[in-house]
Amino acid sequence: MLPHVRPTIATCAVLGAVVGWLTPVTAYRLSVEYGSPPRSTCGDCAGPLPIAGRCPGCRAVLGPTAWLTVPVGALAFALIASALGPAPELPAYLGVAGVGVLLAFIDLACLRLPDPLVGAATILGVAPLLLVAALDGTAGPLGRAALAALLMAGIYLVLALVPGAGLGLGDVKLSGVLGFTLGWLGWPAVLLGLVLPHLLNGPIALVLLLSGRAGRRTDLPLGPALLAGWLLAVVVTA
Repeated sequence: MLPHVRPTIATCAVLGAVVGWLTPVTAYRLSVEYGSPPRSTCGDCAGPLPIAGRCPGCRAVLGPTAWLTVPVGALAFALIASALGPAPELPAYLGVAGVGVLLAFIDLACLRLPDPLVGAATILGVAPLLLVAALDGTAGPLGRAALAALLMAGIYLVLALVPGAGLGLGDVKLSGVLGFTLGWLGWPAVLLGLVLPHLLNGPIALVLLLSGRAGRRTDLPLGPALLAGWLLAVVVTA
């Protein structure tokens, strides 16, 4: 590892840990049924929600435990930084990863990928790469990224239209964002981003079926596997 990369990894790991620390309460706010407003109070004592941590009134744990979200955020950011180094594209991938940590835990909680968060991931992922392309004056990676976004979103749209597939439009929209950032890195990254989520999700679904925690018609969240596959594809190919 080059010496100048280590400070970047350390800084990004700290940023990822902060994102993970803020994730539980935000996920608790947004893990609601489609069409329902975000939570504004604790479900146990009806007290106001903090920015992070336990409920200040009843000390209830809100959302996923920070003992899980903080390491997940730190690890995701550190892996991306180790793969990309202090490159101008780094903010785009950190932005997608930051929103992705929150999306994964919301999808696990309520099988939803809220449009505002997917939109935020789109802005944070696409805008920096557009700026890099404009400053470099190179349109090749940008065109490939756009094609990859259309390809991945189109494939997932077809899958979502298959009866019983269990995919939602949130998965389709998210796949387009992930495809754009993977396309910037190259077609091998896009291929891995298409294959890895299903390799990751398959064993999880099998374990849930065998343990009786899910049935053959139970909807399972794909968002976490999509994001984990994206992260691995970035790390392997960047």
